[in-house]
Amino acid sequence: MRNFTSALLSHYRNDGNKNILFFQSAGKEDIPISYKELLERSYAYTRTYLNNGIQPGDVIIMVLQHSLDLIYAYYGAILAGAVPSMMPFLTEKLLPDKYQQDFQSLIKIINPRAIVTYREFKNEVFDQFDSYLLVDRIFLNEDIKLDSLEIPRKLPGMDRQPSDVVLLQHSSGTTGLQKGVALSHEAVFNQLDHYADALHLNPQKDIIVSWLPLYHDMGLIACYLMPILYGVPLVMMSPFDWVRAPYRLFIAIDKYKGTLCWLPNFAYNFCAKKVRDSQLENLDLSSLRAVTNCSEPMRYESQQAFYERYKTYGFKKTALAASYAMAENVFAVTQAGIDEPMTVDIIDRDVFQIEKKAIPPAEGKATITMLSTGKPIVNVAIAISDEQGTFLPDRNIGEVLVKSDCLFNGYYNRRDLTEKSFMDGWFKTGDYGYIADGELYITGRKKDLIIVGGKNVYPQDLESIAMEVEGVHPGRTVAFGVFNEITGTEDVVIVAEVDEQNEEEKEYISREIKDRVTKNSAIALRHVLLVDEKWLVKTSSGKIARAANKEKYLKLTEN
Repeated sequence: MRNFTSALLSHYRNDGNKNILFFQSAGKEDIPISYKELLERSYAYTRTYLNNGIQPGDVIIMVLQHSLDLIYAYYGAILAGAVPSMMPFLTEKLLPDKYQQDFQSLIKIINPRAIVTYREFKNEVFDQFDSYLLVDRIFLNEDIKLDSLEIPRKLPGMDRQPSDVVLLQHSSGTTGLQKGVALSHEAVFNQLDHYADALHLNPQKDIIVSWLPLYHDMGLIACYLMPILYGVPLVMMSPFDWVRAPYRLFIAIDKYKGTLCWLPNFAYNFCAKKVRDSQLENLDLSSLRAVTNCSEPMRYESQQAFYERYKTYGFKKTALAASYAMAENVFAVTQAGIDEPMTVDIIDRDVFQIEKKAIPPAEGKATITMLSTGKPIVNVAIAISDEQGTFLPDRNIGEVLVKSDCLFNGYYNRRDLTEKSFMDGWFKTGDYGYIADGELYITGRKKDLIIVGGKNVYPQDLESIAMEVEGVHPGRTVAFGVFNEITGTEDVVIVAEVDEQNEEEKEYISREIKDRVTKNSAIALRHVLLVDEKWLVKTSSGKIARAANKEKYLKLTEN
């Protein structure tokens, strides 16, 4: 019977000495981990779980820093037949009050059996919550001894059925922590079997390099579970090490001859602007065959900036790729850039905003350049519907619907939300987009749409324009709408982080943002707020939290 434990034990017995993971930490030597070491150290956690009454199907929440301990604790839960779920560690980018509120809500809904964390975190965070965490056990990482004992022939995880829940993923929106995405063994394997085919994944030739957090679907599925379950070597570094020194990613790619990498769209801009030539001397990036843009609406301009920055270091234009993915489908819905170059669609801007259609422009008309996310992987179907649930023809913009054999079991203990998310077997993604020639284009999140004088405006379009202004931090802008009682429509507000403290320079940056957005979007932008670094609120997965930043802006402007 095929499940996570059987797949892991197969590698343990047949490829035990193969180094499957190379763990990197800033200032330290890389640590190679073989399947034998990975599974035997994970089994140390398994024994602790089983000796303390953990049963198959019990949910274990993991609140650990990006570390080998997190990896061992996770796979230890799998071997025990438990259901692991990684949660973000409280850092400076997360608001403590919101973290507490979300975490307490999660506990009430998910009803986990146990939490794994550090003694210090328990004392300084969990013990300071307004009310006690209602879980049976809190395992302290310091109390678990990593003995390397041979794994027994029989483990509880071996008896888990394909339809059983194997893991929970938690999205990171405003109420995301309350929606645990329950995925079965069968769903994950259905996804990864077909996604591996779409990527032409080869355990003998491919090496995945990643800095992505493991509590987000892109990091968890594409850059953690897939390589380890399918025997592809993985080079892993901390997201905090990467953001402090993004050139580390390229050093790792050069050192290990990495072939595959996944990045959120902001990382293309970040890497294009934040890495110096002196940090790239003698590096060769020609081994990369696909760097997949994922997790955010992808921008043509971002990928082109990345290519122009790194083409002299061997990076090939054919390595530009993209995917539309979501936790509810395990991961990938589509993939582009593997078998043929990515498709670009140039459409009429005004028709797009007013008529919700994506059509070629007439001569002299303003345009928008859209980047395809590709065609669906073979076990996934997509469609576009309007607000009434009517399917729309090609090039009409509406909500993206997904149907596949790798869809989630439902939101864990949230039957109400699960039922609302489906329409006749189709999952309603909450994303707007359109289909053209069989390829999917994503225009933005339904909930983030700004309507100005009858025009549909997607905030990420405005944010991208604002980020082109010199002095604005890459990936550190947010756009949202604020209803104006006098005009009866929404005013657009852009908040941007900048380094500049000189008021004259800040005024210049503000004017530039207003001018560029107004000229390139047909929206008369009047409200720009420039803020210092780290002012903007981000979600646990590193995305800009539009609702939280809008609330923060309104509180500031009311005072």
